[in-house]
Formats: sequence, C-alpha cells, structure tokens
Amino acid sequence: MDFGDILDAWEKQTAIPQGERKRRRLKAAHKEEMEKRGVGDSGKKKKPDALSDEKPQRQPSPSSLSHDVLAAWLDTHDIYDKDADAEVAYSAAESRARLLRKKPDAVIDLHNLTHDKAWQALENFFQECSAQKLEKALIIHGKGNHSKGEAVLKHLVQKFIEKSPLAGESGYNPAKTGGSGATWVILKK
Repeated sequence: MDFGDILDAWEKQTAIPQGERKRRRLKAAHKEEMEKRGVGDSGKKKKPDALSDEKPQRQPSPSSLSHDVLAAWLDTHDIYDKDADAEVAYSAAESRARLLRKKPDAVIDLHNLTHDKAWQALENFFQECSAQKLEKALIIHGKGNHSKGEAVLKHLVQKFIEKSPLAGESGYNPAKTGGSGATWVILKK
C-alpha cells in the first residue's frame, strides 16, 4: 500500500456526499450502522436481549479508520510523527521560559575566596542544590574590578559550569541586579 492508496481510502471515508440520492444512502447506511452497534433512534444504546448470547460488536467510525490507515502507513515505513510529541515539546519550552523568569532558589557568594576554596565551595553548593532538588541557583562572583589582571572567579565559575554534570543553562543577571558580577544556573534533574 503506497501513500496514494492511503489518500484515496481517506478521501472515501471522509467525503461529503453530493446530491439528495447520496444523502439518503448515507443516512440509511448510518442508520444501519447504528442498529449494528445497538444504538436506538434516541441515541441511547439498546439493551441486549436477555436470551440472546449475541454481543453487540463495535464498528470503527470513519475518522478512526482514517487515523488507523495513516498510523499503519507511518508504522510500516518507519516514519516518526513529530506532531504526536508537539505537546511535550511545548511544555518543555514553557518550562524553560518559567525557569528563566524564576528567581534563584539558592545563592552562593564567592567573594574573598581563593581559586581552590571557591571550586570546593561550588562543588558542595551544587551537591546540596541537587540533594534538595532545586531548579535554579545564583553564583555571586563579582566583576573582578579589584583583581590584579583578569577576573579570576568569573572565569572559574564558567569553567565549573562547563564541567559540572549538575549545571545546565547559565547566564548573567540584568545590569540593575548585578549584571556580569553574578551568574544564574538552571540545575539539571
């Protein structure tokens, strides 16, 4: 079965009949199908006869048939349906946006620490955050204005974030709340 056959089958199942004669045939076919399902004129299911061993059989609707045909074709040809995962992708994007707007759950200040002590403090801090299942952390490291040469702690924090398996996306706060003197980190789960 190729895609053209599937398309033809789908069009036959979902086609709207033209003219009075076709409408009558469709109405009669619908009525017949409803009787097979055990549904009366009022739209309610008829109770099966107590003496009858016959169980009412459920017939698939035209829309479910078209979905089944398409799903079968996709499965046969190993094609991934990315629209089926659209809700998951949307909720992941929504979750990311929420985390970006969120204030940090924990804060660490690395001012006046040496390179080695700052690294150890970051390791301990991230372990604690992970144990408490926190989502976002803030690392205050300063801008390095009083350092001789380059800003030592700022570069240390960036290296730590790159190497840490617990650290996810990171960035700087707006200028009014510290700017490049503090780095926020979204923690991985």
